[in-house]
Amino acid sequence: MASTRPPPPRPSAPGGSSSNSAAPNQTLYISNLNDKIHKPDLKIALYTLFSTYGVVLDVIALKTAKMRGQAHVAFRDIAGASSAMRGCQGMVIFGKEMKIQYARSKSDTIAKLDGTYRMPSLRSDNDSNLTTGGGAAGNGGAGFAPLPGQKGGDDAASGPGLNAAADGAQGMKRRRDESESEQSDVEMEVEDDDD
Repeated sequence: MASTRPPPPRPSAPGGSSSNSAAPNQTLYISNLNDKIHKPDLKIALYTLFSTYGVVLDVIALKTAKMRGQAHVAFRDIAGASSAMRGCQGMVIFGKEMKIQYARSKSDTIAKLDGTYRMPSLRSDNDSNLTTGGGAAGNGGAGFAPLPGQKGGDDAASGPGLNAAADGAQGMKRRRDESESEQSDVEMEVEDDDD
């Protein structure tokens, strides 16, 4: 009697779509690109190639040491990204075979469109001024850390230098003279350039 068990899964080629651990996404991650190509030429070529599969919102190709030979392509929808990944997987472009995967996270372009974009924080998570409420964010400010020379308890709206009279510091705004305001009421002369 024959066995009814399914055959064992075949190992896929490295970089293939079945080895992709990221969930389907609007953004594709492309690796194994020729790093000798100028960035504008690479972006135009990728845009032209991938726009045949769907609406391409953005092509991100950086030439830093960490991102050399890699790019991200953001599509308007997942269907376009999926068809582009199936159609271009292993395609040779600029003499190298592309490896395409879904990006691990949503691109900034997509996040800005759907309203979930968050500005990257320049401060570390260990900064107690922003996380414990001791800084300007705890005072109802817009989440800005105090500037050098400003105490964490100062009013965020006043800012440094605006209380300069109390601090005895320089940089106060000068008062307007009466003669300046009177001069601004004078009509300007209009010259004809018909010559």
